[in-house]
Formats: sequence, C-alpha cells, structure tokens
Amino acid sequence: MKILLHICCAPCATYPVEELRREGHEVHGLWYNPNIHLYREYCRRRDSLRDYAARVGLPIIYEDKYGLREFIRSVGDGEGNRCAVCYRLRLQRVAKIAGQGKFDSFSTTLLVSPHQKHDLIKEVGEQAGREAEIKFYYEDFRAGSREGLRLTKEMELYRQQYCGCIYSEYERFKKQ
Repeated sequence: MKILLHICCAPCATYPVEELRREGHEVHGLWYNPNIHLYREYCRRRDSLRDYAARVGLPIIYEDKYGLREFIRSVGDGEGNRCAVCYRLRLQRVAKIAGQGKFDSFSTTLLVSPHQKHDLIKEVGEQAGREAEIKFYYEDFRAGSREGLRLTKEMELYRQQYCGCIYSEYERFKKQ
C-alpha cells in the first residue's frame, strides 16, 4: 500500500516509517503543522525532518507555510477542544492531498506518542478520510516509542519538549 504519512516531527517519524516499511508499505511524508509555535521551533522541527528524510530516503511533501493565524483562529482561546481542532486541521489536509495523489491511504506520526489522544486521532482521521474518500490507516505505534527515542538519539535529531502548540508550551512552563 502507498501511504501518505503526516509527520509532526522527525523523532515521531522514526519508528512509524521504519515499521510501515517493514510491513511492506511505500511511505511518503507530509509536513503540515500550523500548530507549531514559536517560529524558531517550527523551523527547527522542519529542518530536523529534512535531515532525517535525506538520511532514510523518505520522499516528503512540504506544505511549508507558517500557520500561526490559521491555528489561533481555529482553536480560539485554547480551552476545551483545541486538540480535536488541531488534529482536524492537519488530518483533513493530509487526507485531501492523499486523495488527490496516487495514495491508497493516509496516516499520522501522532500515533506514536503516548501523550496524544489516540481515540480522538482515530475518530478525526476516519472522518477526514470519509470526507476525502480515502482510507485512514490506523496503527497504534506507541509500542515503538522507545525504539523511536533510541533512533532519535542515535541520529542526533532535534527533540522537542512539547507538542508544538503555544498552549502546550505555556502549560509546560506553568507547571514549573
């Protein structure tokens, strides 16, 4: 199967890309992350993905537009359902591109993180797939999160400390 994989960052891509290839799938990546802020953080994650993709021969489609205004308008004050809105923004985009291209399905590297809301990602992904008339490929990659961390360290990839949204960054420092 030819899969278009939404990639939130290089560290989260390591295990899913390796696993999907091991399963015999042809994997292409998509960089589209209007949620990542500040701008320097966005650039560090994008550049780390470029480095990783070059090393492992992963074709990437870059939707490289810093989406601060779109993201903030979409999630409002950050209370309530910001994760659902964020997942929807990204998964609708990957579904649309996958549906227009020559892909059999689409997925996301968000599924490797034990910190993400898997049931919600699956629900939003399946809905985006129905809307774009392409299958959402769900696989729980969390079992490989430690392997991904090992690969990230081995490749010396930039590893961030928060999901990417400005609200998550605020919450990270507020706890301290």
